[in-house]
Amino acid sequence: MIEPELFDVIELLINLPEYNLLAGVRGAIVDCYADGKYEIEFTNEEGETEVICPLSSEQFIVVWKAKTKSWLSVSEQIVAAIGNLSEERKREVLDFTRALYQR
Repeated sequence: MIEPELFDVIELLINLPEYNLLAGVRGAIVDCYADGKYEIEFTNEEGETEVICPLSSEQFIVVWKAKTKSWLSVSEQIVAAIGNLSEERKREVLDFTRALYQR
């Protein structure tokens, strides 16, 4: 798993209806807590803060690393996303992948 760090860009894996945020929305880590939670800032297109909320690393994947100033590859993002799934769900992803090869 890619370890989340301060100022990394993340992408939500889940919907957060209480904040009006949908899976796929991107935000930035603005604080890291000792309990494994991260404070994430979501902004609008003008860069104005819309929402700041605490999330656990199971709720998002890192898509851009601030330290290296580089985007993670699609392969790295896929590995991170499925890493949080149950074994049953991982098998479903594998079955889906096999189906893609049959097209």
